[in-house]
Amino acid sequence: MSLFTRSRQLSDTTEGGAEPDDDTGTADPKGGTGTDAPEGATPAPETPSGRPPTAKPGWFGWRRRYPRTAQGISIGTTVLAGALVLFALLVPNRIERVEFASFVRIPAEGVLLAGLLLALPSRPRRVMAVVTGVFLGLVTVLKFVDMGFYQILARPFDLVLDWILIENGTDFLRETFGRTGQVLAVAGVIVLFVAVPVLTTLAVVRLTHLMVRNRPVAGRTVLILGTAWITCMTLGVQIGTVPIATKGNAEFLGNRVEQVRAGLKDARVFEKQAAVDAFAKTPPDQLLTGLRGKDVLFTFIESYGRVAIDDPAMAPRIDAVLKEGTGSLKAAGFESRSGWLQSPVTGAGSWLAHSTFLSGLWIKNQQRYRNLTTSDRMTLTKYFGKTGAWRTVGIVPGVRRAWPEGKYFGLDHIYDSEHLGYHGPYFSWTPVPDQFSMEAFQRLEHGKKDREPIMAEIILASSHNPWSPIARMIDWNDLGDGSVFHRIKKEGTNPAEVWKDPEKVRTEYRRAIEYSIRSLTEWVERYGDEDTVLVFLGDHQPVPTVTAGDTGKDVPVTIVAHDKKVLDRVADWGWTDGLKPAENAPRWGMDKFRDRFMTAYGPQG
Repeated sequence: MSLFTRSRQLSDTTEGGAEPDDDTGTADPKGGTGTDAPEGATPAPETPSGRPPTAKPGWFGWRRRYPRTAQGISIGTTVLAGALVLFALLVPNRIERVEFASFVRIPAEGVLLAGLLLALPSRPRRVMAVVTGVFLGLVTVLKFVDMGFYQILARPFDLVLDWILIENGTDFLRETFGRTGQVLAVAGVIVLFVAVPVLTTLAVVRLTHLMVRNRPVAGRTVLILGTAWITCMTLGVQIGTVPIATKGNAEFLGNRVEQVRAGLKDARVFEKQAAVDAFAKTPPDQLLTGLRGKDVLFTFIESYGRVAIDDPAMAPRIDAVLKEGTGSLKAAGFESRSGWLQSPVTGAGSWLAHSTFLSGLWIKNQQRYRNLTTSDRMTLTKYFGKTGAWRTVGIVPGVRRAWPEGKYFGLDHIYDSEHLGYHGPYFSWTPVPDQFSMEAFQRLEHGKKDREPIMAEIILASSHNPWSPIARMIDWNDLGDGSVFHRIKKEGTNPAEVWKDPEKVRTEYRRAIEYSIRSLTEWVERYGDEDTVLVFLGDHQPVPTVTAGDTGKDVPVTIVAHDKKVLDRVADWGWTDGLKPAENAPRWGMDKFRDRFMTAYGPQG
């Protein structure tokens, strides 16, 4: 009897009817069991009414009235169940790896699972089928989450440390696409995450019943597939670059187990690292002596990554902006040097990069960030404050709610988006355009008379994803209270339209970086003086949509100063003259900057 014919018989006895309680036959209406009757065998015994037993009628008797339709639905459902289980077993956890060849492989886990289900007794088999279905669904959901994380952060979801990012993600959706877009997206995700485990469970249970009712055929099929898997694995058979024999789920889960173990151990490792600080016992009067009397600005440009300088499609325009900035700054009496830093993150997680740069520790996840901001570890900003020679301020236009961690950085005053005097519109995620942020810093702090030297941490947000719409440079005298940006926003692009085309996304990203750089360099030209020292850098690379698969984490870093002695102290760093670092310019981990900077500008620098 063929598997197809047998599956039709299965649908007649199980669809809306009884299920087998043993491994040998079908359920009998009288409570006994039966077996497949070969052709020509004695017909099945009749019921008391004198008619042979029939399948249960199903909902409202539809199976009895439409037997062919019922059989077709049963077969179709079984096929869909098989396709769903195969999809769950074979789908990769990265979108770029989803291709036809990915779904014509032989999963070792599927073969072993089928063999185990065939070998188990009836009741354990039912439990095993349900547990397997739920687990397979949860693994599939995790793969979907990984796809999103790889698209934004270029890394998989961390089961221990990344739950805090869910709230950040929903906030980003609301601020970019509005409350309706946020609600629809969250609702869709919840439905998907509930539906997948339910559907995979139903599918595994259905296929298990089919295998048991066709035990000889199922057993031979498992044996053949197992032999084929061993053969293909031994010979390394591939379709293109994709191996036919795979144990991807086992490797996927093994990696997750190691990730969880590493996450649980990381707190102890980080505690030991944080305890080491070369400047902890240095007297205040011996700190940063080479910068006394200077205004020092540490400025982060959101998503300003190496791709903006290296990518052939962006390089010509970015080069022109950097060359123009280098020339205009030089004409104003400023010199500059540039190199590369490696960020701990890519795509998002700016606060992790900021704290890495300032603390001299590798802050690669939220757990480390929390541990840092509840510790007594000294940062660059704290060391400036410790000297008593600077007023320390923060310009953080991206902060729109309570930020208790801000106290950790030891700033005398923090200006968030509500305290910069801005009365213009948001530009998607960005609350305040960069040019206005820099003008607000001038008005609120730098431009005051008879003030003490300032150390400022400035975080420019206009180049934050989704880069649509973006502001443009206007006359500094026309900034006013920012109301002028209402008109400028209307001239911009729609993020929903831009994100339909990766090339448009890359174009808008490049324009946003140009705007941020110009906002900063024009401010220095306009308001900088002989005591101005500017350090500006990117916090991380943009999302993979922009980097086109590049997994590098390099960002540019530049020092600008009017006083030649300031740059002389870093002459041995080997950085490139100008705002653009050379391709082979030195590349440090972002956590190395704090100590090298403090050494260069200390008494022995």
